[in-house]
Amino acid sequence: MTFHSMWAELLPVGRSSASGGYRRYAWTAADADCRAWFRDRAEARGLTYEVDRNGNQWAWLGDPAAGDAVVTGSHLDSVPDGGAFDGPLGVVSAFAALDELRARGVTFTKPLALVNFGDEEGARFGLACVGSRLTAGRLTVEQAHRLTDGDGITLPQAMETAGQDPDAIGADPERLARIGAFVELHVEQGRALDLSGDRVGLASAIWPHGRWRFDFRGEANHAGTTRLVDRRDPMLPYAETVLAARREARLAGAVATFGKISVEPNGVNAIPSLVRGWLDSRAADQATLDTVVGGVEKAAREYAEGHGIDLDVVRESFTPVVEFDHALRDELARILGSDTDLKVPVLGTGAGHDAGILSGTIPTAMLFVRNPTGVSHSPAEFATEDDCVAGVHALADVLEGLACR
Repeated sequence: MTFHSMWAELLPVGRSSASGGYRRYAWTAADADCRAWFRDRAEARGLTYEVDRNGNQWAWLGDPAAGDAVVTGSHLDSVPDGGAFDGPLGVVSAFAALDELRARGVTFTKPLALVNFGDEEGARFGLACVGSRLTAGRLTVEQAHRLTDGDGITLPQAMETAGQDPDAIGADPERLARIGAFVELHVEQGRALDLSGDRVGLASAIWPHGRWRFDFRGEANHAGTTRLVDRRDPMLPYAETVLAARREARLAGAVATFGKISVEPNGVNAIPSLVRGWLDSRAADQATLDTVVGGVEKAAREYAEGHGIDLDVVRESFTPVVEFDHALRDELARILGSDTDLKVPVLGTGAGHDAGILSGTIPTAMLFVRNPTGVSHSPAEFATEDDCVAGVHALADVLEGLACR
C-alpha cells in the first residue's frame, strides 16, 4: 500500500463530525480501531506482531531478541479535537518507509521494529506518554493505577475493558535493552521549517515542560442574591492568574497556558466553590521555566489572598530538558546530508514526545516534517502530501543507514 492509501484508511477513525478534529482517546473504541489498523498493517507485511505489557504495539522484522534493533514509530491517539498528523504521521510513515526499503531491495543487518506507543497525549487520564513512561520506568505501577479519567474510570479499569491486563504493567528494561536506536518522525508543531523553506528537519532538544494544577477554593452561593462584598468567588483570582501566566511567559521568552478548567458546582446562577485550572508551561531551559512557574504561583497566591480564597498548587507531571543523542543525531545528519539537494536544519521543540521519554535509556532522535500552518493540536494541523512523502524518503534513508549496513 502507498502512503496515500494508508493515510486515507486512518483519516475517518475517531473523527468528530462536529469539530472536524479527532477524539482518539486511550482505551476507547476509536483507539481500538486505530490499534486494529496497526495490527492489520503489520500482519499484511508478514511482520511479527506483539503487544507489550504496557499496551504498546510492536511489529518486528527480524529476531526481536537479537539486540541492537532499530525502531521507528510514534502514536495514534489524539488530544481532544486534535489534528490528523500529530502521531499518526510517524506511524504511517514507518510502514511506508519499510515498504520503500523493501522496494529498494536492501538487506537488513539488524532487526527493525515499528511501534505505536499507547496513550501518548494523555487526553483521557491527564498524563502524557503513559505507554513509554511505564516502559522506561518513568511511571510507577502505583502511580499508573491511580490515574483516573473525567468519569471516574481508572486506568486499570479502562485497560481491562479493552482486553489489556492492568496487573502486568510496569518497567520493561529487557525490551529496551534490545533497542540500539529509536527514530521518531513527527509533523513539526511550529513554523520553523515553513519559514526556512525546508521539508524535513532534525530535532536538537525538547524544552523542559510540565503541568501544574491550581485549585482555587471559595464558597458556593447564590449568584443573584449575594452581595459582591460578601462573596468568596474563586473565579476572580483564577482569571487574574490566567493573565499573570501570559505576562510571566512573555517577559521570560517562554510559553504558559491555562488550557483546561473545571468548575464546581458549575451552575450559571451559582458562585463557584472550586475553580481548578491546569497550567502548561515550557521554556528553553530549566532556569527560565522555574522563573515562569514561580512567578505564576506567586501571583496566584497574592490574588487568592486578596479575595479570601484558599489555593493549592500541585505539579502533576514534569519532563526535564531532553538533549537528543548527539552521536545519533550527527549520524542522521550525515545520512541525510549525502543527498546534496536535501538541507536538514536542526530544530528545538517545546512539545513532548515518546522519543524524549526514552532518551534517558536508549539513543533517540527525531525527524520533523514541515507544517505550513504552524498549527498543532487542532484540526488546522497540516502537511502537504509531497512533504509527507519527502519525510518517508528521509526516514527510509535513515533506516537504511542504521539497519542495513
